[in-house]
Amino acid sequence: MTALHPPADLAALQHERLAWALAHAYEGSPFFRAKFEQVGLRPADIRSPADLAQLPFTTKAELREAYPLGWAAVPAERIVRVHASSGTTGKRTVAYYTAQDLEDWTALFARCYALAGVGPGDRVQITPGYGLWTAGISFQAGAERVGAMAVPVGPGNVDLQLELMVDLQTTVLTATSSFALLLGEEVARRNLRDQLALRVGIFGSERWGEAMRARINTLLGLDSYDIYGLTELYGPGMGIDCHLHQGIHYWADYFLVELIDPDTGAPVAPGATGEIVLTTLRKEAMPLVRYRTRDLTRLLPEPCPCGSPFPRFDRLSGRSDDMIKVRGVALWPSQVDTLLSALEHVSSEYQLVIERHGGRDELTLRVECDLDLDTMAGGPLAEHIAQRFRAHVGLTPRVELLPVGALPRSERKTRRVFDLREE
Repeated sequence: MTALHPPADLAALQHERLAWALAHAYEGSPFFRAKFEQVGLRPADIRSPADLAQLPFTTKAELREAYPLGWAAVPAERIVRVHASSGTTGKRTVAYYTAQDLEDWTALFARCYALAGVGPGDRVQITPGYGLWTAGISFQAGAERVGAMAVPVGPGNVDLQLELMVDLQTTVLTATSSFALLLGEEVARRNLRDQLALRVGIFGSERWGEAMRARINTLLGLDSYDIYGLTELYGPGMGIDCHLHQGIHYWADYFLVELIDPDTGAPVAPGATGEIVLTTLRKEAMPLVRYRTRDLTRLLPEPCPCGSPFPRFDRLSGRSDDMIKVRGVALWPSQVDTLLSALEHVSSEYQLVIERHGGRDELTLRVECDLDLDTMAGGPLAEHIAQRFRAHVGLTPRVELLPVGALPRSERKTRRVFDLREE
């Protein structure tokens, strides 16, 4: 099979690999053996992907409790690398890899580059962080695997990024969407657009909407691709949208995807949004069995017009733990993205600030706009945004308009929701 085409009988390969993966997890990991014994099953009892529902879920909290290597299904002597998440909400989430795991990860990332049309002759500028974070080193390994020139700059240092982008005639930019936006705005401010050779952007690590995608594409003169991944599942490179941008193609010969109702754990109806649950088919050091990601999407069962036979899910709409309640109303950041993307003169950048005054929740929406704020008569845009917000969400915020560029940009994930009620 080629890099972008699974075997003709993908289902048969999934069955074969699932049998190996479950036996490997059971035999090598006391953690997973206890999971099977909890429900009185052995790996041989799971005969197909449909049978996975008989097994309990595994969670990030359990992974953190297994810190540092308690999830491993191989002896420590076979682990050749570790990575870890930031640990901002608790203990670090540690991921570990055998040599074969690293080879598989590189091959999967190379598929992402290939699907985005990146290969020999391209010059790939890598701005995600190196070190414990999974991003930088995997972007580099994948680029080198497809025969492109890797430029491993790492995060930050806007002056150096732009200097190399011009001098080396970078054709592919890899970044978080937030950092890509920052670079695009600096390109515009310094009038560098005509000196760039960019044609492809590959961005991930955070959910980003169509409004941000359009702004980044315009500022940098490229076509941007949304890449999927998470530390627990190798890292980035687990799926990407094709040139038609109609959903994320994911590598179903290496992991299985279930969608569940995040509240009940039951499978969602076809076409409905649910939480991604993952089971790995090849991972040696740290297999996943029904791992709850908290990522929300919906499956796209129809074939993609691009011709790729790999299955798809929609771009992420958020996380099941993103939801916040304000005055009893459920609010999702993705709702704000959708709302702002339909409005003229409004940037993709915003902040939601929730405070409590006198026992009442107060919601402020800070949003950038490209109008002259000093000459706006009576703030009609702010009033219009507040009305649209109420119609779309069911809450009326206080709207604070800011000039484009006023809100912070970052080379990592950008925080957009500030719940100050408990601070």
